[in-house]
Amino acid sequence: MSSPVNSKPSQDFVPIKEVRDGVITLKDGSMRSIVMVSSLNFSLKSVDEQTSIIMQFQSFLNALDFSIQVFIESKRIDIRPYIALLEERYKVQLTDLLKIQIREYISYVKDLTENRNIMKKNFYVSISYTPTILNAKKGVMSSVFGGSKDNAQEKNLTFEQNRLQLEQRVGVVQQGLSRCGLRSQLLGTDEVVELFYKLFNPGEMEKPIKNN
Repeated sequence: MSSPVNSKPSQDFVPIKEVRDGVITLKDGSMRSIVMVSSLNFSLKSVDEQTSIIMQFQSFLNALDFSIQVFIESKRIDIRPYIALLEERYKVQLTDLLKIQIREYISYVKDLTENRNIMKKNFYVSISYTPTILNAKKGVMSSVFGGSKDNAQEKNLTFEQNRLQLEQRVGVVQQGLSRCGLRSQLLGTDEVVELFYKLFNPGEMEKPIKNN
């Protein structure tokens, strides 16, 4: 008789411990903030503008004394909400000509999106901060000698101190990106959770569109 397979829950393979106030805390104690960054059409810029952008971005990277990660999310455009809107418009039309035109347009959009990879790209920068060993030891000592209430207060205080350090790094990154002509937005808790849910569940957005 074969022994049962020891399966592990999917949470064991996710390095995230918690997401709080938009800050991601990993299981190793390090922290991350994610900034969503706008794009720019580099090819439409003049040669001088391209050179300036490259030099600004190079200066931005060289000025950093901490690590960052640049992540590009590339996914097919989900056209289903738009198709549903067209279907509703079709139902309320009173003239046969408009109904025929809307139906033909719906078929055209479906064929276009199913036969071609129409992609949407989102750009993110992950900023990291690893608390010092001293802070980590303080947390261990308080958990050993302090009460549960004192321990919780100490953890909250330590989190806020570390979050402030991380926020300073986020500010440096956003300022550097702004000099390159890029807009940026710090993700909140709900946005971070939604981003990672989509990353770990890509099949949710790839279901085929049903033809009527």
